[in-house]
Amino acid sequence: MAARAAARKAVRTASAQPVAIAPLLRRIFALAAPTGLLAALQVVAQLIEIWLASRQGMAAFAGWAVVLPFAQLMQQMSTGAMGGGVASAIARALGAGRRDEASALVVHASLIAVVAGAAFGIVLAGFPAEVLGAVAGPEVAQAASGYAIWLFGAGAAPVWLANTFASVLRGGGRHALAARILALTWAGCPLLGWLLAEPLGMGLAGLGAGFALAFWGAALAMAAAVWRGEAGFAPGFRVRPSRPLFHRILSVGLVACGLAAIANLTTILVTAQVAAYGAAAVAAFGIAARLEFLVIPAAFSVGSALTALVGHAVGAGDWATARRIAWTGAWLVFAATGAAGLAVALAPTQFAGLFSGDPEVVSIAARALSFTGLAFGMFGLGMALYFASMGAGRMRWPVLAALSRIGLAVGGGWLLAEPAGMGLDGYFLGVALGIAAYGLVTAIGVRPGAWTARAPTARTPTGAGRAG
Repeated sequence: MAARAAARKAVRTASAQPVAIAPLLRRIFALAAPTGLLAALQVVAQLIEIWLASRQGMAAFAGWAVVLPFAQLMQQMSTGAMGGGVASAIARALGAGRRDEASALVVHASLIAVVAGAAFGIVLAGFPAEVLGAVAGPEVAQAASGYAIWLFGAGAAPVWLANTFASVLRGGGRHALAARILALTWAGCPLLGWLLAEPLGMGLAGLGAGFALAFWGAALAMAAAVWRGEAGFAPGFRVRPSRPLFHRILSVGLVACGLAAIANLTTILVTAQVAAYGAAAVAAFGIAARLEFLVIPAAFSVGSALTALVGHAVGAGDWATARRIAWTGAWLVFAATGAAGLAVALAPTQFAGLFSGDPEVVSIAARALSFTGLAFGMFGLGMALYFASMGAGRMRWPVLAALSRIGLAVGGGWLLAEPAGMGLDGYFLGVALGIAAYGLVTAIGVRPGAWTARAPTARTPTGAGRAG
């Protein structure tokens, strides 16, 4: 009882002390700047990918659009979801001064990455016709199969390993080093993709092969950096697998992976609904979905800093600072993504025309963007607070936010499209309402007083602090 009273008093005292915003902004910018430059390069690379895919013909472009949510799922799980769990666990271990635990966590994270990469490869490279055909039919699946085989069969393992080791570096505060390696990777992706797709004649499959080659280089370079001790500690290989240490990563990472799966399931289900309107509608929604997903790299630039900074603050028991860091970063992302979304919503035809020369595809994509662009700001706000919640180990409200999103996008979109008679516009409005609700619900979870020291940051079993 005395200990509980002391903890409550400490929380009240800490909460009563104002935390200056200017120093927090400097700390966030110092960590976010390298990742922000990386995010900008990643956005450019992905925009070039859309353009290259559109050059391969309507069938290939529709095939690329069907693969898109699965590719995004792999990136989101390995980078911001399980990667966030890795960065959060290491940041909290270092914040509490447990360097041996941080070292052991690297080995456990590597094992998780190998298993996850193999799972993606087996399912999506082993059975592309079956998986993709269930979403968009056999013709589109046939056009996409070669791309999926290269992208996941050769690329899933290096993507998971590269992003896991990058998360280790971010957890140790080495955002700049992780960003430099990944910047070279994303710069190489469109160049290799174009070379293999067009001069060497591989078509859409060449884009997948180029992506895989680039990330094999990233995985090797990132692994070398981590084992040189660039994260601030030198991992050791002589570590016995420990259930508590797996739990430290998975208690946050699995929840985040589930949320990433829900987000991409939303896109998959809406794609399946839109497929009834033809290949042009699928290709158009692929453009809109890609631009929506581009909010994620933008949010991740600040979000990765929030995960590390919030994790360190929580590890030190400073919940007041953790909350202030979360909201400071969230408003930054809201301003940036809101401005970008407004530009997209005001000039949807111009943006859609950048990625397709087909008048029908451009027309449908513009209709989608006129709805979804207006919600980009709330989506960015929600993504930033999601990363902050990972650092704090508080994932209940992000889960509710993801469920709200899929309910409105899929269920609400169908109600608007079919019973209400809005057609494709109903599905697009449902998607916009879903991503706006995602931001609102996530924000509720970080309201004043929601984060306190009265509950553990993550359910860690006895012995979790030992390297095992």
